[in-house]
Amino acid sequence: MIRTINDAYLDLRAEFRRKGIAGYQVEARELVSFALGLDYDAFLEKRNQYIFEKDEQKIAELKALRYSGVPLQHITGRWEFYGLPLEVTPDTLIPRADTEALAEVGIRLLQERSKGRMLDLCCGTGCVGMAVLKNVSDGITGVLADLSEPALEVARRNLVRNHLTPRALTVQVNALEEASPVLGKFHLILCNPPYIPTGEIPTLDPEVQREPRMALDGGEDGLDFYRAVCRNFAPALSRGGALAFEVGLGQFEDVTAIMETSGYSFVQHACDLAGVERVVWGIWDQPAHD
Repeated sequence: MIRTINDAYLDLRAEFRRKGIAGYQVEARELVSFALGLDYDAFLEKRNQYIFEKDEQKIAELKALRYSGVPLQHITGRWEFYGLPLEVTPDTLIPRADTEALAEVGIRLLQERSKGRMLDLCCGTGCVGMAVLKNVSDGITGVLADLSEPALEVARRNLVRNHLTPRALTVQVNALEEASPVLGKFHLILCNPPYIPTGEIPTLDPEVQREPRMALDGGEDGLDFYRAVCRNFAPALSRGGALAFEVGLGQFEDVTAIMETSGYSFVQHACDLAGVERVVWGIWDQPAHD
């Protein structure tokens, strides 16, 4: 039977929907596009063209891989975050739409500045920091920091892909340790830390368990990184600078208390598109760390 690219997409979309795959529409489009070597614009332009047997075989192979539990992003090696094309590998946490709320808070906190410095701590792919840099003044520069060198390699390639190398650099940093004075001062620190309680990791969806454990494990109660970053990175903030965290479901009250106890002022939270309290941030105005 002769089929078009659109036929293959619609059939796969329906199949993914029956299988209960969240985001089945986007996943079907991405898988078909990847199998045929198309980007999004080319997919739209060529969707009425016929496909060949070798294309059908490629789609079938990738579909089988997806059904084996491999996340789509690890199959294609690419994903989009806040409109930016990103490389994604098994060495990095897969960027999720929930995290765009952290980027939006960062943009809001820096949008009135013409110059400044920003730190994306626990950066992974670098998605949060790059989303902010793309939407604020060119006078804002950034540092993307992570403990994982393989993740930093991905972040560096993403900086190149998004034409941000003149404005940002990557540094290996352990967020659980004191910030090195070499980092300098920042007007904003953004952090999407590991926040899954250790005991809950075996209960996570198998696809999530395929992601780097060091990007998931937040300690016994999931709050280890919030305590450490609040304490260890206050000296890296300029007076009046802000620290903003992504938080897990139901964690915003605990993180708010940690920030207030650590000396941050005007602590508040923001919700993601699903209405979940996803971001907590506060201002550092203590003179002792200037």
